[in-house]
Formats: sequence, structure tokens, C-alpha cells
Amino acid sequence: MKILPDSLDRITQQFSRFPGIGKKTAQRMAFQLLDWDQEDVQQLGEVIVQSREKLRSCSICNLITETDPCPVCLDTRRDESILCIVEDSRAVVAIEETTRFSGKYHVLGGVLSPLEGVGPDQLNIQNLLTRLDGVKELVIAMNPSVEGETTSLYLVRLLQEKEIKVTRLARGIPSGGDLEYIDGVTLGRALDDRHELK
Repeated sequence: MKILPDSLDRITQQFSRFPGIGKKTAQRMAFQLLDWDQEDVQQLGEVIVQSREKLRSCSICNLITETDPCPVCLDTRRDESILCIVEDSRAVVAIEETTRFSGKYHVLGGVLSPLEGVGPDQLNIQNLLTRLDGVKELVIAMNPSVEGETTSLYLVRLLQEKEIKVTRLARGIPSGGDLEYIDGVTLGRALDDRHELK
């Protein structure tokens, strides 16, 4: 016998789509919404819809933003000779929280994953190649996964003819971990101890 109404099940299913949210947590979140005032629930829905409509990718670096170009690309105090290549905008947030990187970013929008049909053409690599004038160092800051390593190696090979120093984050970041979940001290040290790849 089914106890919970379909409406509550649908809310639970939507919450469980978030990474790290299992069915039980999603169900608790759905029940929590029932305790909210109707106005608060409606406001949450409106904020999500309006925010999703405003968010876009920066035409220069591909960082998620409401303005184009993004605030990082417009910041003249940042060092344009150092470019940090990351998988997604979450990695930029994690690196920025260390306060140890003052260069600019390039968001690939994913990693190479032949099994999932993601090749170089699906990533923001061509735009990267147009941004290399004046760049002296490229910091490759991929997640330490098989796909992240594959993407890093691909970029190193692609850039080896260029007169640009290519570095990567120092080890100490656990293999299979995501940059967004690594504490600031560990990520900061990895940035400080980066080393050249070629």
C-alpha cells in the first residue's frame, strides 16, 4: 500500500537528483517544504527559475556568470600572464577561496571521456587556444580522476609546441576527489607547489 501522495514523491525525486542527496535526505527536504509558508515555497521556486534564466557562460573564459564578460575577466588587477584551466565553475570557486591565485581562468566545461562521448570538440578548447597571446604560464587544475588526468595529458601534448610554461597542481589532492570538496589549506598548498609538466 502506497502511503505518500504522488506530489510528495515527485518533490522527493527532484531533490534526489542533486549529488550526494539520497532518497531519505530528499524525502526529509520534501517534508520540510510542507512546513514552510506557501509564500516561502513560491519565493524559492521563483528564485530558482529567475536565477536559471539569468545565468550564462562568460564568452571569454566560460565561467558561469550573470554578466558577460564575467567579473574575473573584467578585473584589471588580475595577472593575465597566468591562466588556470579548470573543469567547471565549481573549481574556480574552490580555488578563489584559497586567495592564493591572482591570474585568470579558463573553464573547459567538462573533461575528456570517450566512454560518455566527450571528445575535444565538446570542450571549450578551441577558445583556449585563442587566448594564449601574452600568457606565460598555464596552470592545469583538473580533478585527479582518470578523466582529469587524460584531459591534462591531452592539453600538455596540444600545448607542447608553444613557448608557455605548463604546470599542474601539486599532489596531495586525493585521487578521485573533486576540487570543490577539498579543504582550502590543502588546495592552497597544491597551488603553491604546482610544477611544470613539460
